[in-house]
Amino acid sequence: MAGLSVAVVAVVASGLVWFKPWTLWVDETVREELPSAAATQTMTPTTPQGSPSPSSAPVGPQTLASGELISHEHTTTGSVKLVRLEDGTHTLRIEGLDTSNGPDLRVWLTDAPVKAGQAGWHVFDDGEYVSLGKLKGNKGDQNYALPAGVDWNAYTSVSIWCDRFNVSFGAAELIRI
Repeated sequence: MAGLSVAVVAVVASGLVWFKPWTLWVDETVREELPSAAATQTMTPTTPQGSPSPSSAPVGPQTLASGELISHEHTTTGSVKLVRLEDGTHTLRIEGLDTSNGPDLRVWLTDAPVKAGQAGWHVFDDGEYVSLGKLKGNKGDQNYALPAGVDWNAYTSVSIWCDRFNVSFGAAELIRI
């Protein structure tokens, strides 16, 4: 009987470590500013005809694509933006994120289509994807730098991906601007 009790305790302990159910009730809020957000647009010189000079370029971050998060395995809301920063690097920005916390959540840039409902839960690891890192928090505003050499044009969506259970918590289609 003692052996059975030890086995039950071992199974329960292993289950708790694997599933981490307490994370569903613990919120982590992140409030990051967009890098170079303080940069402002400058006046550009004009030609005699009044059109902008061809050598002038906008200063500051530029949004290249954006989308709204939809829910998959867990209720998820917020928006995503793919931003080119003033230094030429690219960042994925998540704003107003609100989702459940969970074990091993990642932010993925993917080539998968965003599908509503259960049909969209498992599609994001079927094709190409780039992991931008662990989700910093399940609420708030956060930034994820794209690795050098990643062609963002090859990717059409973003997923908040649970690597532990291979399921999307939520996703957004990236619409080019």
